[in-house]
Amino acid sequence: MTIEINLSELGKVQYLTEVLPEIPTNTILYKKLTGLGATYGEITAKRNSIIIEPNVPVIIGKCNDPKHKDDNLFGVYEGVYTDDIVNYLEKSKKKYYKILTTPESFQKVKDAFEELEMSAHCSCFLLFDECHKLVKDADYRSDITLPIDDFFKFDQKALVSATPIELNDPRFKEQNFQTIEIQPTFDYKKEIWLHHTNNTLQAFKDTLSKLNNEEAAPLPICVFINSTDIIYSLMKQLDLLEDSAVFCAPKSVDKLGRNKFTNAYEQCSIDKMKRYNFFTSRFFNAVDIELEQKPHVIMLTDVYFAEHTMIDPYTDAIQMVGRFRNGVSSITHISNVKEGIPQRTKEEIKGYIVCSKEIYRTMKNFYDCAADRASRDAYRAALESLPFNKMLDRNGRENWFAIDNYIDEELMKNYYYDKGSLNEAYDNCYSFISYQHGFYYSIGDFERLKRENKSQSIKDKRKEIVRQLEMLGNCATEMELEYKRDLIAADSFIVEAYDTVGKEVIEQLKYSKKKITEAMIQKQYSEKATGTEVIRLIKNSFTVGQKYTRKYIKEEIKRIYALLNIHPPKAITSKTISDFFMVSECKVRGERCYLLIEEIL
Repeated sequence: MTIEINLSELGKVQYLTEVLPEIPTNTILYKKLTGLGATYGEITAKRNSIIIEPNVPVIIGKCNDPKHKDDNLFGVYEGVYTDDIVNYLEKSKKKYYKILTTPESFQKVKDAFEELEMSAHCSCFLLFDECHKLVKDADYRSDITLPIDDFFKFDQKALVSATPIELNDPRFKEQNFQTIEIQPTFDYKKEIWLHHTNNTLQAFKDTLSKLNNEEAAPLPICVFINSTDIIYSLMKQLDLLEDSAVFCAPKSVDKLGRNKFTNAYEQCSIDKMKRYNFFTSRFFNAVDIELEQKPHVIMLTDVYFAEHTMIDPYTDAIQMVGRFRNGVSSITHISNVKEGIPQRTKEEIKGYIVCSKEIYRTMKNFYDCAADRASRDAYRAALESLPFNKMLDRNGRENWFAIDNYIDEELMKNYYYDKGSLNEAYDNCYSFISYQHGFYYSIGDFERLKRENKSQSIKDKRKEIVRQLEMLGNCATEMELEYKRDLIAADSFIVEAYDTVGKEVIEQLKYSKKKITEAMIQKQYSEKATGTEVIRLIKNSFTVGQKYTRKYIKEEIKRIYALLNIHPPKAITSKTISDFFMVSECKVRGERCYLLIEEIL
């Protein structure tokens, strides 16, 4: 079923209630545009309503909205208890119940009705708002689907989203759900710039610079990134800390606080916003941000740092832009791509799920038929490790939303395999007209990832830094100089070695720190003697706390003088070491040695 929606003579979009006074039961409402007032319509509908919202900020925002002051709204989330809901219900005998709850707190609503011997299933209309989140969040937020079994028990119920995702739960067909599509009669596509890059930090910096240079009166810049680590890194490296606000989950607020950043909030309000405003996924959906100015919206994806920063053009991007009820000035999506991401068709993904299910069933049969406890324990451990185990609910039944989530996530990865795939996704999206621009630099996110790989040996890390120094060359730009400073911070020794003796010598010496240090001192001596070269080389060869044989000491000191082509002022013996270190005589396996106690400055 399709319902058309129009623009008024003043250019205003019709409200949903003008074309659909009430949402019918057993409906999936596909409204295509954000901000049509679907939730508003249910709040003002003349019936008892329970509205499930994906996040707390949405609930608090609607409950605090002056236009709802007479609508008897009651928000339920963490910190609101069953007794509070009971009190609300008792006080609302002559009013329509209008309860807004998170999925995780729905059970408290149900318990409150039962305590009053009332049936929520029969007396309330249940609306699941932003229903695409049932699929999008199912992998990391399993409790979001907790109300679903109850949802299907309600006499009157519906789901709504501007960006719905295909739902495969068979109960939708069993209960004859219909899809109502709201079809705008006008062109509603928005322009979006895709900034493809191999260096998200620098592309972000260049994008901000362009926006700042174009405007006499700067507009707010709202940045959507699903990673507080990336957000903090951007703010710190681009010196934006004083001019930024971050809106994120409570745990992330605490995390940023530990970095001495105090402008982080778990609730969004205009008075807290600054020039640069960063939002994590908690604020991608449903929150209304009504600014007087039209902000610039920037979305950022860094698949090398975190795959969960991927943005779905068909859902996430639309929802982010839709937060701003008075419109936006520009939309930009900055993203890198990763050719190593596996690509699979929808049929291949579904085939994988079918096969995983069969493997699980087979193993479950072995578990059920196990003859002894030890065997059952072994089969249980095997069952818990199987991929299909993640697609079951807490009762061991198929979780259709987890299955839909897996399909959706795997399909989204296809967009970030190369820039052509992401371009195609936006071109096929009904909400955007996309334009592309490349921001490519000599050093990018792939190189940063390789440099920061903590599993590498020191030698491999230094090899990578030398490779990147070769790529940088003479550092002709400020960006390249900044990157070199990052390399110095990562390993100042190898950068100094590269600048002093070069890649060829470092490789000839097989990245040996001792030999490279010698080569550096020798090079510096040949260019400009300072008189301290012998001391530096000796202290490079010998370490405090170590024991050395007298024979080795004599031969090594002779080698160092010969290396610099210097004639020693007196004959070299093993005792010469005492000119450079405080020593103590000792023996190792009967051989006379010196223990080096302390350097002599």
